Amino acid sequence: MTPRAGAPRLVRPLLVAFLFVAAVDLAGLLAGMQTAHFVAKPLLMPLLAACAAARGGPRLLVAALLCGWAGDVLLMPDSEAAFLAGMACFAAGHVCYLLLFGRARLRPAAGLAYAAVLVAFLAYLWPGLPGELRIPLTGYSLLLAAMAWRAGALGRYAALGGALFLLSDALIATGIADRPQLPAHDFWIMLTYLAAQYLLTRGRSAERQIPPAPPPGRTVRGVSESETSEDSHACAPP
Repeated sequence: MTPRAGAPRLVRPLLVAFLFVAAVDLAGLLAGMQTAHFVAKPLLMPLLAACAAARGGPRLLVAALLCGWAGDVLLMPDSEAAFLAGMACFAAGHVCYLLLFGRARLRPAAGLAYAAVLVAFLAYLWPGLPGELRIPLTGYSLLLAAMAWRAGALGRYAALGGALFLLSDALIATGIADRPQLPAHDFWIMLTYLAAQYLLTRGRSAERQIPPAPPPGRTVRGVSESETSEDSHACAPP
């Protein structure tokens, strides 16, 4: 997927807009202003997806982010049906990420560590989980852990993003199972989630190969090699 004509100019404004809306959302959660959260939350993933698309990000990345947007919106109502639908959307996003990560070989030790953490955490939650949610949550958790592990295929940014996604959903799960929660619980859920999606997006951008450097004194289509390298990092901080 290549950038549309003129789209690279939109990257910086879209990234700034995403960071601004994220700050509004997090500040609203800290201040107990639910209206700010309800207004800002549905805007976050579309802005990040637009940023990725403007820089020529792959369709699977954009699809994963938009699945996250659908999940965000569906989790806003307080109902079990909406929760299950939102979880299904996030699961679809994890499948998109897994397809995006490809089949690169990773260290089995990291996968075993994720598996051990998952088993221990599910055992901790199990007594408090509603019976009708146990099987869906277990299936979703397996998919999430696989995504978090496979994210390492794209380097350290994506690996950290995958781990933070797992942490964010673990914080949600403690609330479902009526386990002890952190102060400002919703704030930490959103902070880790937003950081996760951003780092996964940046990890895919950093993984993109930079064209070989031209011989000294030459340029690539009128752009110096240093400018080309700088331009290769989609949705990186301004």
